[in-house]
Amino acid sequence: MNRKTFIHQLGLLTAGTALTPALFKWIQQNGPFYPIRNNVGYFTGRGGTMGWHISDESIVVIDSQFENSAEDFLSGIFDIASGGPSRYLFNTHHHGDHVSGNGVFQSDHFEIIAHHNVPDLQRASAGPESKDSVIAADRVFDDEITIESGGETVTAKHYGPGHTGGDAVIWFENANIVHMGDLVFNRWYPFIDKDGGALIENWITLLETVAKEADRDTTFIFGHGNRDFGVTGDSDDVLYMRDYLTKLLEFTRAGIDDGQSLEEISSVNQFEEFANHQSAGARLSLQANIEAAYEELTK
Repeated sequence: MNRKTFIHQLGLLTAGTALTPALFKWIQQNGPFYPIRNNVGYFTGRGGTMGWHISDESIVVIDSQFENSAEDFLSGIFDIASGGPSRYLFNTHHHGDHVSGNGVFQSDHFEIIAHHNVPDLQRASAGPESKDSVIAADRVFDDEITIESGGETVTAKHYGPGHTGGDAVIWFENANIVHMGDLVFNRWYPFIDKDGGALIENWITLLETVAKEADRDTTFIFGHGNRDFGVTGDSDDVLYMRDYLTKLLEFTRAGIDDGQSLEEISSVNQFEEFANHQSAGARLSLQANIEAAYEELTK
């Protein structure tokens, strides 16, 4: 991205936000940090999109990516503000591109918070040889948890299984910004982690619920997105993801009802209504999605 394009996009992202001169200068020099409003923004780095809220009293971070990108995040974010003494890291779910940097944050005195299913899912996915070295949440919750952070109210909610069995949606209530974790892959074929408790049918319901709880001014941060659509959006993007998953289940169910095999059903290359979707490898493809839907519908 050239400087002119970056400054233009920064202007769009920070509309209505009062940035300090020091913060604006720092962001010009450090690309991966993108403010949205009210000291809330996101960090791209490497892996699932991170979120952040920072003030002189506290710092809240959503997801930790990998060790090296977590280190990059922490070496940069404290150039904006001191971010203390209260420090919180939320894990939206257990996948490695969202939690592998947990140890870096733990070493910097962050309290790690996640849904109660996440630590066990982390250990299970790490395997028997590595499970004892997993850095998991210090505090867990069932339905929701709220913390106050430097004038911002941050609430994590679990709406039941979706992408995994431990997904959390993080609401920055005063800024009207919501971090969706991997519950939205913006125009990407999602990873549907059946081994990790994914449930497409409820995933559809929870996306609709979140969209209803938001309003037209709510900005959403997504775990992943294709280059043309990015990792932020509005409730229409959330409902677009819902519509894709609905189409996925309906298409797969129709094939099953017609007596087709999994191989026959998954031979389709693309859904016409979702031509903007992109594949990102075997696990993030329409064929993998159909296989997950087939498994859910034939249990």
